[in-house]
Amino acid sequence: MIKNIKKSSQKEDLYLQPPTTEKLGYYVYILEDDKGKPFYIGKGVGNRINQHFTKLMDTEARKSEKVKTIEKLGSKVKKIVLRHGITSEEAFILENAMIDFIGIENLTNIVKGHSNGKGIADLEELKIKYEPEDAVFKDSALLININKLYRRGMSQGDIYEAVRKYWRIDLDRARSIKLVCAVSQGIIRGVFYQDKWLVSGRGDLRCYFVGRIADKADVDRYLNKSVNKYWKKGAQYPVKYIEI
Repeated sequence: MIKNIKKSSQKEDLYLQPPTTEKLGYYVYILEDDKGKPFYIGKGVGNRINQHFTKLMDTEARKSEKVKTIEKLGSKVKKIVLRHGITSEEAFILENAMIDFIGIENLTNIVKGHSNGKGIADLEELKIKYEPEDAVFKDSALLININKLYRRGMSQGDIYEAVRKYWRIDLDRARSIKLVCAVSQGIIRGVFYQDKWLVSGRGDLRCYFVGRIADKADVDRYLNKSVNKYWKKGAQYPVKYIEI
């Protein structure tokens, strides 16, 4: 619950007139349910905060959890402006920080905040990120970038499920390499052994592997180590072969 914030009126006639929107400028807002729990974080100008309520009949919009929640609560939705009179960039940063802080899993926002790698993190994570040791491979390894799938606090089991499917790879080459490392932002986040690679059967020639978490010695050797030197800046291909 967001405390110490003045709640808006329960009335539905809260359409903002131009003199008000001019004073508000860019703002970040919160939609709360009738128990004071935030369910949506947004940013905008003008009457952006009210547009969620004026477009409820849109066919596509009605599929979203946000709209379902608004329809269920009706006039009980609390509209809260967290900060106003800020720049577009400041609104972008604040919106993302709030989504990170509350957690996308606790909101009806569809897209996680775009933090550009500077989102919520504890000191241990920041030390790993900015003071990492380089990974020194004693065995061949397959590095797979899971940037879009990785999230803070993932278990090794969740990382395994994220890294094992589905990839365009050289199947013979991949089968010859036992060690598979899940990588995010240039840091190894999971260390696994592949027991077998298989073609997915989805018709797109992508493959997946069946395997397990690596032995403690290999986990200790590679987990949280940097592999940035193996990827050129801007490289798009998510798979890298390290062959010893």
